[in-house]
Amino acid sequence: MIARSQPKIEPADWQHEVRESLARPAALLELLGLRPAEVGLSDAAAADFPFRVPRPFAARMRVGDPHDPLLRQVLPVHEETRARAGFVADPVGDLIAERAPGLLHKYRGRALLLTTGACAVHCRYCFRRAFPYSDSVGTARLDAALQALAGMPDIDEVILSGGDPLSLRDERLAALVQRLAALPHLQRLRVHTRLPVTIPSRITPALVDWLTGTRLKPVIVLHVNHAQELDDTVATALAPLRAAGIPLLNQAVLLRGVNDHAGALLALSLRLFDCGVLPYYLHLLDRVQGAAHFAVGQARARALMRELRAGLPGYLVPKLVREIAGETGKTPVA
Repeated sequence: MIARSQPKIEPADWQHEVRESLARPAALLELLGLRPAEVGLSDAAAADFPFRVPRPFAARMRVGDPHDPLLRQVLPVHEETRARAGFVADPVGDLIAERAPGLLHKYRGRALLLTTGACAVHCRYCFRRAFPYSDSVGTARLDAALQALAGMPDIDEVILSGGDPLSLRDERLAALVQRLAALPHLQRLRVHTRLPVTIPSRITPALVDWLTGTRLKPVIVLHVNHAQELDDTVATALAPLRAAGIPLLNQAVLLRGVNDHAGALLALSLRLFDCGVLPYYLHLLDRVQGAAHFAVGQARARALMRELRAGLPGYLVPKLVREIAGETGKTPVA
């Protein structure tokens, strides 16, 4: 019997990259030459909010550096297990804004559709780390959400979020966008995603096709917190989106120990611009349980913004904002 050769894994097989993601903190630390004790690794924190890091993202971390800004964003540490007053499970009021399963309506003219609970990377400061996705996502719940959206004629922009909507296959997303385009009051399609950064091969021709294949005007909002996340592979992957005329924006979170100094924020804005992405928002931390160790005070945040305004042209200075549950828009901080 002649043995058949195994199918070749193509470099652009993003689903393979997802399957090969690191699922144990110890595996990442081994790659980086670090010991659990020197980074404050907590098995209890990892059990509370599971660990997941794609290998392309891990490859941008500095070997031997326990303070690496990318490592800090994903590493479960002891501080997560300490209760802190004011840090809650639903810090931005998602549950009170749900108009149908997975359909959130907070701001005039816009509605947010939770497409999946899956993400390629589990950021430890995620404001939806405790969100009950099992009650809000799935085929039947999506049908109910689209039916509700059809009855909201004042909505002209729909935001795909999650989880990360680009965790879903292109065929499934294409079918969803076709259904959204059939709602006459919708004009714009916004996608919030981290996948082009964590797994750059996710940017496929099929993805560009469904983004641009309907009358809806697409916008992509990336989530990048540090310039080190944007290597040449990411810059190259974003090029087809820019070539298709899709606006690319970025929203970052101000995180202690990651980007809470002017040099890091200035470098981030400049690198984003190099990649064809405009800085959009710099968020104060959403006060979710387990993330208190990332918090940066408002006074410090305002001081950083003054330094950014002094060092950058206005179009590269993001808006410093925070989200307050029940408010009708982002609240400016400075």
